Amino acid sequence: MLKKIKVIVVDDSALMRKIVSDMINNEAEMEVIDTAKNGEDLLIKMASKIPDVITMDIEMPKMDGIKALKELKKMNVNVPVIMLSSISKTGTELTMECLEQGAFDFIAKPSGSISLDISKVKDELVEKIKLAFMQGEGKNTANLGTTTRNRATTMHNVEAVVIGASTGGPKALYKVITALPSDIGVPVFVVQHMPMGFTKAFAERLNLNSKIKVVEAQEGDTVSNNVVYIAPGGFHMEIGVDKKIHLNTQPTLWGVRPAVDKLFMSAITVYGSKLLSVVLTGMGKDGAQGTAAIKDNGGITMAEHQSTCTIYGMPKAAFETGKVDEVVPLDNVAQEIGKVVMGR
Repeated sequence: MLKKIKVIVVDDSALMRKIVSDMINNEAEMEVIDTAKNGEDLLIKMASKIPDVITMDIEMPKMDGIKALKELKKMNVNVPVIMLSSISKTGTELTMECLEQGAFDFIAKPSGSISLDISKVKDELVEKIKLAFMQGEGKNTANLGTTTRNRATTMHNVEAVVIGASTGGPKALYKVITALPSDIGVPVFVVQHMPMGFTKAFAERLNLNSKIKVVEAQEGDTVSNNVVYIAPGGFHMEIGVDKKIHLNTQPTLWGVRPAVDKLFMSAITVYGSKLLSVVLTGMGKDGAQGTAAIKDNGGITMAEHQSTCTIYGMPKAAFETGKVDEVVPLDNVAQEIGKVVMGR
């Protein structure tokens, strides 16, 4: 008999609990084993029921999503949590805090906190529950050993760094970018698969906690060294030969916009062989084509080690092109970027 993924749904709205529960229960391989109206209620329920995955609203009375995450951490409860977030300024800022507190991922509610439009995100919800369950089962923690290196460690003249990430990326990027020096001497361009409205809060939080300047990219920004540019949600980000950032709403690539491959391919036209690419955790294969093209044009390529990936999808696809120079555990990525770019 098929083992179902057991889910607890947490939301202060009875309507939302019903809508989310119905979406989950309509899937043959998952079931809602209980619901809770806030974090306090969740902790009481979990005394007798331990789910495989929790979906949780952020803004709730008595105990909100952030406090609930902190309590789960204190109790050493290792159940992946998917946050449901509003796209308000407060909602996006709180979402970033939830990710820092250990949430697996988040889903943007299409409109207000009580919304029938939530059915629009059913496919995303189902996919993320499956991914969270996989992580909880430890299916992405195989250890391949220490960093592998396919290139000579000689100095290489790098003029720009491009980074791509998806599921698990906000936490991974936080670790990498906050560890970069303020004087790295090159621009850093980042595509993180994230919905419109959330990348501004993400960039602001990174900027607040990093030595290097971090901004959400805007159309026409002149590229400067020692700045990290985050692609805004909903827009492809490309670098023009005029050394300016150009945003567009061309069709999605690999089902996403912004797409990592769009950034990587445009960077080649500007920087040629003087480029370092990094592919971090994520589902799918976005970034693999760009990685191969950067290597073929004489650049240096990196991918995150399987043992530290939340989801070993994008780095695996990049690695399987045969064009990845270095496979690096997440804790070492910033240091390796520094070695390649600054020779230290």
